[in-house]
Amino acid sequence: MRSSKFNYLVLFILSTAVLMSCASLKKMKKDAGKMSYSVVPETLETNNGKVDIALQGRIPEKYFLKKASIIATPVLKTPEGEKFYEPFFLQGESVKANNKVISYSGGGSISYKGSVPFEYAMRKSELVLKIRASMGRQVLDFEPVKLADGVLATSTLVDNSPYTIFGVQKSKNATAVYDAKIDKYQRIVPEKYVADLIYLINSSEVRGQEMTKQEIRQLSKYISDAYKADRKELKGVEVSAYASPDGKLDLNTKLSANREVSASKVVENDLDKNNIKTDLTTKYTPEDWDGFKELMEKSTIQDKELILRVLSMYSDPEVREREIKNLSSAFTAVATDILPKLRRSKITASVDVVGRTDDENSALAITDPSKLNQAEMLYSASLNSNLQVQKTIYTNFTKVYPDDWRGYNNLGSTLLALGDVDGAAVNFEKADKLDPKNPIIQNNLGCVELKKKNLAKAEELFGAATGAGKEVSDNLGIVKIMQGQYETATKYFTDETQSPANRALAQLLNNDNNGALRTLNAAPVESGRIYYLKAIIAARTAKTSMMYENLGKAVNKDSAFKALAKTDLEFAKYFDDQNFKLILN
Repeated sequence: MRSSKFNYLVLFILSTAVLMSCASLKKMKKDAGKMSYSVVPETLETNNGKVDIALQGRIPEKYFLKKASIIATPVLKTPEGEKFYEPFFLQGESVKANNKVISYSGGGSISYKGSVPFEYAMRKSELVLKIRASMGRQVLDFEPVKLADGVLATSTLVDNSPYTIFGVQKSKNATAVYDAKIDKYQRIVPEKYVADLIYLINSSEVRGQEMTKQEIRQLSKYISDAYKADRKELKGVEVSAYASPDGKLDLNTKLSANREVSASKVVENDLDKNNIKTDLTTKYTPEDWDGFKELMEKSTIQDKELILRVLSMYSDPEVREREIKNLSSAFTAVATDILPKLRRSKITASVDVVGRTDDENSALAITDPSKLNQAEMLYSASLNSNLQVQKTIYTNFTKVYPDDWRGYNNLGSTLLALGDVDGAAVNFEKADKLDPKNPIIQNNLGCVELKKKNLAKAEELFGAATGAGKEVSDNLGIVKIMQGQYETATKYFTDETQSPANRALAQLLNNDNNGALRTLNAAPVESGRIYYLKAIIAARTAKTSMMYENLGKAVNKDSAFKALAKTDLEFAKYFDDQNFKLILN
């Protein structure tokens, strides 16, 4: 009997303890409203792809029981489910654990920071604090405490469309051989053919041997062929007659004038014989000091540098001639090797070589690209705004010219514009192997990483692209917005930015409403994004009419802004306004 009575006593004591602990927890739950909380920021906001919170709380005296423990978890409740922050733990003075201790007699404070990845559904959400208290074996959930409504997601309006750079000129550092002739497309390419008629000293007579020499015969053929060719235009022929810079100036003047006449007759007779009509211009120069200097620079004559110094020191022709003749040993060589070549008439035929039409080039770039050089193919691609056509042309370029980085680079840029990030990456990497460290390619590799949201790698590559173009600065601005560094972002976007919407967004996030509005008003193209950002600025500055006007224009330009505005806390105070609902329905 005694044993049975003892067991009943133990059970009674335990049951009483349980009932007392349960009653104590219920008291804590009932008085939970005595605890106070504040959240920073008061309106949650996403930055750098996260939603950070800083929670401050105060627990009053004679509230937190000495044997009680609490697990508190901030939770974002969204239409798609609950997103939990890391919990924090509190304990009474008699609990043997390593959590923050709250005094029963004096109460205590709470300081907590947490972060969760941002999700679109969080725009329409509420932040609550879930509390579970325990004492012994008893556990009790308190009513959730509401802390904040929704998440401001203005930073997500960044347009992550980085700017690639097309390769036009060949890099001189490329492994492929640099060829300036195919570096820049010209449909009309000017050409010249030059031939000299050489005269004897103090003579203006054209000798027979001059008329029959190879360069004169070739000049005649060049003029005739150009005149008859379909894709060449003979622009004219020029005769420039000279005398060598020795002897009296008046004699040389008369001599060069006579040589102009004799050479002109030669050209006129040849044009008449071939029934060619073109402009013939003539001129003469009494003393050919420019020609003298040019030949001297190419010669191996002793005292060459001394003679060239005389030319630079004196401008008077008589002084020049006297000083050069004073160098008796050198002048002998000059008289033999230089002066005879300056007793001449220079005949220059000018021709424009006319390339294929734009339509012809464009067709060949697709059907028979091997007939085009690199410059012609790059030009053909630039003529067409259709990305699929550009893709075909650049693909053909890589097949015909596999050692030229520009084909892979430009194909990668086109694929990125088409949304094929992986395909773009493959081609940029091929270009990089052909021309390592080319800043244009580094920028484009950075664009791939930015599209993949690998912000640190993208920033590194853009840093290596310095000097490639203003696109790099815009791309770094996008990176800084996505990293939540808004003030730094504003420094990368200049007045010449290609992305006024992103620049204005950076200014807006940096609390520069006026600067953002100036940027948007100056934008060359008025897009839905431009109008939407103007509406946000108007909402922030309590300009209701301006807000409605621009929000209406935004949704008319792009209906996607309807759904966005319905959950955008920038417009929270207008959610129940009939005019707001009318625009978005």
